[in-house]
Amino acid sequence: MNSIKLFIKNKEQQTIINQLHTLKEDIYKRGEKADRENGFPLESFQDLLTIDYNAITLPKEYGGKGFGIYDMILFQETLASFDGPTALAIGWQLGVVGEIYDKKIWSETHLKQFAEAIVHDRALTNRAVSEAITGSPTRGGRPGTNAVLIDGKWHISGRKSFMTLSYALTHFLTSAWIEEKNAIGFFLIPKETDGISIEETWDMIAMRGTASHDLVLDQVILPEDALVEINDGPRSNNINGWALHIPAVYLGIAQAARDYAVRFASSYTPNSLPGPIGDLPHVQDKIGQIELKLMAARHFIYSVAEKVESESTHAHISNELGAAKNIVVNSAIEIVDLAMRIVGAKSLQNNNPLNRYYRDVRAGLHNPPMDDMTIIKLAQAALQDVKN
Repeated sequence: MNSIKLFIKNKEQQTIINQLHTLKEDIYKRGEKADRENGFPLESFQDLLTIDYNAITLPKEYGGKGFGIYDMILFQETLASFDGPTALAIGWQLGVVGEIYDKKIWSETHLKQFAEAIVHDRALTNRAVSEAITGSPTRGGRPGTNAVLIDGKWHISGRKSFMTLSYALTHFLTSAWIEEKNAIGFFLIPKETDGISIEETWDMIAMRGTASHDLVLDQVILPEDALVEINDGPRSNNINGWALHIPAVYLGIAQAARDYAVRFASSYTPNSLPGPIGDLPHVQDKIGQIELKLMAARHFIYSVAEKVESESTHAHISNELGAAKNIVVNSAIEIVDLAMRIVGAKSLQNNNPLNRYYRDVRAGLHNPPMDDMTIIKLAQAALQDVKN
């Protein structure tokens, strides 16, 4: 059996997965419609909130579900097999909340206040960091968005791109340059704040249902305590296992492509053959390659998740985190390609799910960390080992 079932460890995990499966059909249909119309499946996120999915990674002491990184990967892979964009969008909430509360990045007062919003007001947030002038935020570019403290109030103006989940967010965790501190600050900004608007700029061939539009901040004024964290260097320098929510999505898409291709191979019988195309050696070869790639990617990411959650290995897992994203995403791209080769020209039809999987899975190449950064870090670590 080559599936997620092998990695479920307890009843608590199974319960959440069962809850997700009750939403499967509607999430799939809405995702298909959002892709076709470049829309946003708001109802899917509302459904996820009914099972408190926004509180999955919030610790129990703050009123959340208290699930960890390994658990999150299980849930995100499952959800992504229904609809990749929906999983990627909500995944930022899980990853951001997981990291903030795990590392206690904010003050206790801020942690308690936002936990209340998550549990009682169904709050959703995402980091607003990407800007056209900086490229990928993980490369350390200084944001063009600026924050100035005047008479006890923060004044912020700027523009953020790729604001995933924009229409459903209740709070924007926005980065801005603070000149007097010579550092990047993050401000928690409620969506109702004056000067906040969404400009519809998301017009991509992939992940169309994520509503990753631009966030515009036009003379936004905030209280002094809206500043919740300060960074004096690239956030990519930190070990963050919660970022594994990203490759988990592409693993789920790969599983969906695999399932479609295997069902097709088992049922499609052209009149030139005595049985289904799955009986043909060259089709079995492709299915076998899919199984092998899926198996290797899944074992790798779940193994890394276990090690990042272990005190004995956590401090040494940085390169493996980047490698997990690289291996899973590139394997997923290859799996979808093999699935399309099995199905043939029908996989290119607009109404064929493989068409969507093919486009969505390539978006993973542009999610952090970037492949070149991962490879260079692996090389540098190898060279350093020799010196030591």
